[in-house]
Amino acid sequence: MAKQDVIMPQMGESIAEGTLTKWLKAKGDMVERDEDLFEISTDKVDADIPSPVAGKLVEILVEEGSTVEVNTVVARIDTDADAAGDADASEAPAEETAEEAAPAQPAAAAEEEAAPAEPTPTTGEGGRVDVDAGRPMSREERIHTRSTPVVRKIAAEHGVDITQIEGSGISGRVTRNDIEAFIESGAAEKAAAPAAGQPARQPAGPAGAPGIMQVPIHGATLEIKIPSVPIREGDRVEEMNRVRLRTMEHMLMSKRISAHVTSVTEIDFERVVKLRKRMKGQFAEEGVKLTYGPFIMKAVVEGLREYPILNASVDGTKIVYHKDINLGIAVSVNDGKELIVPVLKNCDERSLKGLATGANELAEKARTKTLDFDDIQGGTFTITNVGVFGNLFGTPIVNQPQVAILGTGVIEKRPVVVQDDMGNDAIAIRHMSYFGLSYDHRVVDGAMAAFFLNRVQEVIENFPEDGI
Repeated sequence: MAKQDVIMPQMGESIAEGTLTKWLKAKGDMVERDEDLFEISTDKVDADIPSPVAGKLVEILVEEGSTVEVNTVVARIDTDADAAGDADASEAPAEETAEEAAPAQPAAAAEEEAAPAEPTPTTGEGGRVDVDAGRPMSREERIHTRSTPVVRKIAAEHGVDITQIEGSGISGRVTRNDIEAFIESGAAEKAAAPAAGQPARQPAGPAGAPGIMQVPIHGATLEIKIPSVPIREGDRVEEMNRVRLRTMEHMLMSKRISAHVTSVTEIDFERVVKLRKRMKGQFAEEGVKLTYGPFIMKAVVEGLREYPILNASVDGTKIVYHKDINLGIAVSVNDGKELIVPVLKNCDERSLKGLATGANELAEKARTKTLDFDDIQGGTFTITNVGVFGNLFGTPIVNQPQVAILGTGVIEKRPVVVQDDMGNDAIAIRHMSYFGLSYDHRVVDGAMAAFFLNRVQEVIENFPEDGI
């Protein structure tokens, strides 16, 4: 029997865990490669996960409703199983009874087997051995003491023993709501009250004394000291939600890995403004909303074609030049409180209409939390629109493992100096915008960044009638 592990996938660069909400196949079912196997949910994405191989689902290791870290094995598939094999197994003779099958044993061996066995400890979360008075913990007890990394972090910061909490999850599993309710009730403070004559316990992490934050970087872990903050009367304190925690980790990791530099240029949008005004009615008739985004994406594609180092990644001491141009489009969700970056694939093969259609579909899926697994994977360059909030420009952080990200500023009317056909200078009112390109100075130099921005500017200011 050849078994293939099925793992919890990573649904985005900053996602560290997911909840398996539903099994679409039962144990013993045959599955085809790429056939939907189970559903998962994260703070950013709900998705159906396909089977990596064809075969028979022989083991289900994670129950519905359980939250586990990415790369956790959730099931195993027998890739050798087929219909014929199942038929042969069904025709196999009945098993022999234990008395018929067991060979005769010497008396000494029989007495040894009759002696009570030593307790067998089981390894729990974090390699802990779970033994209670020589008895292994039951499966329900192990599930009760396990929880998500976020819940364990909150418990550690407040000195809470998770086993004290009555969990509302499967088999008593402690959820984030459970531990937050436990803390808000004041029970955490009572449980952590120091005994007489003993020093008070200092909470760990950002909420108390200087703590340590562990940030994953390319398979290693970076420890970052976080100073304590004095909390004064009237201050409001709240725990970061899971999305904010993962975003913090991802941004810290990117700043530690990449040598960030930002270059800014100013672009005249007058021609694109007129083209969009003329074309948006035709696009609307075809059910497509035309914004400035597709024009910018088209210009970025032209820039990446000419300067492929901006469409690359760093792997150790190697530079990986990506064949496809897959643009990550930052989308603000949850009233601007959170950000997600779905990826529009093969932008170099799309027309202006194709870019508009694809970007609109991804943005809608992001806002309605219906993005698929593939929608947030494989980005090679990212565009984030800080101008939608009225900002002139931004200096965004590179979205690892990419090497550059473009922040587009607000497009607004400004007085600028222009030249007429005779070369005479004049003051005119034009639609202008600042673009800020943040890039990884390990592989992208200032000159190359300038060349790229100049090419983007050239395309936008001379955008062809046919939309390229």
